[in-house]
Amino acid sequence: MGKKIKRVVEGLEVTDINSKGMGVAKDASKAVYFIKNTIPGDLVDVLVYKKRRGYFEAEPTAFIKESPHRVTPPCSHFGLCGGCKWQHLDYAQQLQFKEKGVLQNLYKIGKVTPQKTLPIIAAPDPYWYRNKLEFSFSNNRWLTPQEIQSDEQHHRQGLGFHKPGRWDKIISIQQCHLQADPSNEIRNALLAYAIAENISFYDVKKQEGFLRTLMIRNTQAGDFMVLVQFFESNSKAEEKILSFLKNTFPQISSLLYCINNKPNDTLYDQDIKVYAGEDHLVESMEALNFKITAKSFYQTNPKQAHVLYQLVREWADLKGSEVVYDLYTGTGTIALFLASQCKKIVGIEAIPEAVEDAQFNAKNNQIDNAFFEAGDMKSLFNEDFIKQHGKPDVIITDPPREGMHPKVVQQLLQLNASTIVYVSCNSATQARDLELLTAHYIVEKSQAVDLFPQTGHVENVVLLKRK
Repeated sequence: MGKKIKRVVEGLEVTDINSKGMGVAKDASKAVYFIKNTIPGDLVDVLVYKKRRGYFEAEPTAFIKESPHRVTPPCSHFGLCGGCKWQHLDYAQQLQFKEKGVLQNLYKIGKVTPQKTLPIIAAPDPYWYRNKLEFSFSNNRWLTPQEIQSDEQHHRQGLGFHKPGRWDKIISIQQCHLQADPSNEIRNALLAYAIAENISFYDVKKQEGFLRTLMIRNTQAGDFMVLVQFFESNSKAEEKILSFLKNTFPQISSLLYCINNKPNDTLYDQDIKVYAGEDHLVESMEALNFKITAKSFYQTNPKQAHVLYQLVREWADLKGSEVVYDLYTGTGTIALFLASQCKKIVGIEAIPEAVEDAQFNAKNNQIDNAFFEAGDMKSLFNEDFIKQHGKPDVIITDPPREGMHPKVVQQLLQLNASTIVYVSCNSATQARDLELLTAHYIVEKSQAVDLFPQTGHVENVVLLKRK
């Protein structure tokens, strides 16, 4: 918790932007300020409202000069919704600051300097690129200042994203610019129908209500999966909602539902039921087809995922005789993408359902040299495992945001494979791991790939070669 204060500071020049979309500035004494609604190039007077450890939080009171890189966000929810926090920054500048952030993490946290740093790879579609969105129902949505000030009565049911810092409030979304149509039409039609039919929305504080969450997934071919989470069982209301979706949107090829009365809305332990169509989607990449279920992890930007995997394949530089380990394999996308170019590839993943999908995808694509194991990486990835599958020549690792467990890093050092390709969605934890790996490895190349336009997130790929 920061200390609340109130102080005016004049003439701050914004020189950077953080992952939360706040401009970064320093005053004459080198004190650091994170400033709402500003971008690099702005010159502003600010009201400081909170002191944190190492920096102040502030908001602009006057713009002395606006940045030439400022653009008008196309989304009417910008500034309220928790996503797309960089919409007000020109995309070319977004790329520049993402690349800068990756390199700063490598240098400062990892103490590594790549022999070659290649330019960031831009996304071809800065909007409409996601293949999955999850929305929450609420009986107590966030009201806009205009709604609060008006004399009209406003319904409180909402369907959208959580308000940042308010777990109990939902911003009801009219149009999201991240997922292709008919995603917006499905969400808006379902919201209007549920209100008209007087179907109850979830109350997160009281833990009651019927409609809980909505997940929409799609493929590049235009097939859609819709999953509705109900908090309680009500067969009549379930039929109303699901038949409405089926009859209104023929694009839905997989219509699913579940009853989830847990305190949280995670899906991994839920029994997913099929109302209509298939229990999965199929996404294609080159000659491969990937089964995607409601619980599957698949990169949310499929076009850029292909670019990312091509880069991994190029840097792995396989000749056909190698044993390859693919750590944190998920549904096996990278492993199967590389399988035709090596002798054997072994994927390791903590989530059993993901491993089942990977095994199905291998069989479905007639790949017989890819093997998948389920288990906790730090305990499964041991000497017995290596005896069973063989010592790897090349290792691909693509861990979650928290990076690799120290035991996994230690095992990599002991294996001493000739090549490691490290893919990460968090260059800070990647840099931390790289510092440990440089005991045996040289960081040859680094290249960022932007899978998440309008946000501060970016994927980074690093090639390590054994010393």
